[in-house]
Amino acid sequence: MQRIDLRVYKSKLREEAKEYRRNLSDIHKSQLDNDILSNVLKLREYKRCKTLYIYVSTEIEVDTINIITNALKDGKKVAVPRCIPNTRQMVFHYINDLSQLSVGAFSVLEPSEDLPIATDYNNSLMIVPAMIIDKFGYRLGYGKGYYDRYIANYSGVTVGICYCNNIKYKIQHGKYDKKLNYIITEKYIKK
Repeated sequence: MQRIDLRVYKSKLREEAKEYRRNLSDIHKSQLDNDILSNVLKLREYKRCKTLYIYVSTEIEVDTINIITNALKDGKKVAVPRCIPNTRQMVFHYINDLSQLSVGAFSVLEPSEDLPIATDYNNSLMIVPAMIIDKFGYRLGYGKGYYDRYIANYSGVTVGICYCNNIKYKIQHGKYDKKLNYIITEKYIKK
């Protein structure tokens, strides 16, 4: 059996996903994002969670700003990540408002390190970024490993949100990759 170079393989998949997302019109992307938001809000685990761990999206990602806004409005604690400089680690901080975010690592909005750190995983749900997710719940992120490291020790429910066009039947994954509990697209919720 021929061995593949996982770095080359994953890089090619990331480029395919980025190309698809770059070519989405603003109107089409907004509709897809709204449909994903609707599916997140329908999820029983979302309704039950007390704390939502969630990334702050960039232009090319599934929008999470509306999810964050809804979670705050629903009275949930919201925790967003901050990358720790000169490491491949991140820490989540509680926020009460989007105004508590400023541009940080990788030009992503991050919380101030002065905000309280979130460490309680009881009754929590984590929405994880993904360029591609396969039908088995394995995700392909941006390749830096921040989320892989974090979710290795996370005991709550994990959800990957992704556009249907970026769902593959099966992607090659490493031994340290952790399967997501749920996949949410604009068309479905899959456990």
